Amino acid sequence: MTATASGSRLKSTVAALADDRFAGRRVGTPGGRAAGLWLAGQLEAIGASVTTAEFSVAGVRELYRTPEFSWSADSTPRPWLHRRDFAEHLASADLPVPRTGGLSLADSDGWRDRWVLAPDLGVSARALTEGAAGLLVPRGTDAEGWMPKMIAGPPVGALPVLAVRADLHEEMARAGSGTVTASMPLRTVEVTGSNVHGVFREPAAGSAGVLLTAHYDGVGDDPRQRLPAAADNASGVAVVLEAARLLVPLLPDHIGLAVSLLDGEEAGARGSAHHAPGVRPGTYVINVDGAAQLGDGAAVEAGGPAHDLLAALDQAGREVGVPLRAGAMPSDNRRYAAAGLPAIGIGMGMPGYQTPAETADRVETETLLAATRLVVATVLRLVVHPRGLAALPHKDELQREG
Repeated sequence: MTATASGSRLKSTVAALADDRFAGRRVGTPGGRAAGLWLAGQLEAIGASVTTAEFSVAGVRELYRTPEFSWSADSTPRPWLHRRDFAEHLASADLPVPRTGGLSLADSDGWRDRWVLAPDLGVSARALTEGAAGLLVPRGTDAEGWMPKMIAGPPVGALPVLAVRADLHEEMARAGSGTVTASMPLRTVEVTGSNVHGVFREPAAGSAGVLLTAHYDGVGDDPRQRLPAAADNASGVAVVLEAARLLVPLLPDHIGLAVSLLDGEEAGARGSAHHAPGVRPGTYVINVDGAAQLGDGAAVEAGGPAHDLLAALDQAGREVGVPLRAGAMPSDNRRYAAAGLPAIGIGMGMPGYQTPAETADRVETETLLAATRLVVATVLRLVVHPRGLAALPHKDELQREG
């Protein structure tokens, strides 16, 4: 049987999930819930029996207004751009209105009502005792000059903390003085996430079951700035949906096949933590987190009793022409592995990761196709053709349509 992966369908899925209507798909937001409902419809359209499972997610950091930051070493204030020049620090206390104070260095005396330029949070206790206005700590940027957004991290402290671009932090240190005005409207919320599960067939007694997973949530838009989350992880969702579509007619009836599209990964892999303990023991789990840019190869991490699964992936990679390399994949696959399931995580690059530059046009069609073929070939190698993939369509048949 010939199976053809559609490049146009893969790209269409990425573009749809990155669209304005889903507003960055953060867990617990209207955009995130709308994305889950849309994906349920996609799974039903390719023949799955669909259910959803809700779960609570605490400790999510939420910007409810755009933060402000300006510094001047003379009489002229110098405003800076959020996520280019400064960003929220996840340990920051909520500061809803701008606070103005002089700039002090970490080795200066007298911090009361002053913004302290510090190398890290190690001075927090002293700053709190002395009544500092807040802390300014350095942070690097990505290759394109963005500070990626995060929504889960260390415990919230008692002081406002802003992360300032490292070279700007150094410029302020050289000046050693000036006036800072800043706000940090950052609160901590508890929200409800929703996993979307699609079952195509249950495994027969004594037969193998395969679970394909990808998280569909992103970090969410900023109040005045779009973060489309196309690579992380609209691309992985597109691959899982397309692989499932191809596998349904290729797998024998006794082999189980299911898809779980997970929420809350950006908040600590909470969706997979909720789901993994209830998965049938022995189920093979393949998680795709990032399929936007293959580069020098796919990063792979195996966990749990994954020897057979990893061997199938290795052989499939050779046969379909996708180079593999060992690499950390701190994603949902780790939750399934921790539950004792054979699990692998696969990643193929995330240009613009968690910034406004993570747009659908940067997700490579050829990488989406390569990831799809790798997943399909791994499953068939594992449960259908353990001694060869002769029945697989040639890699040239997995081509772009449209």
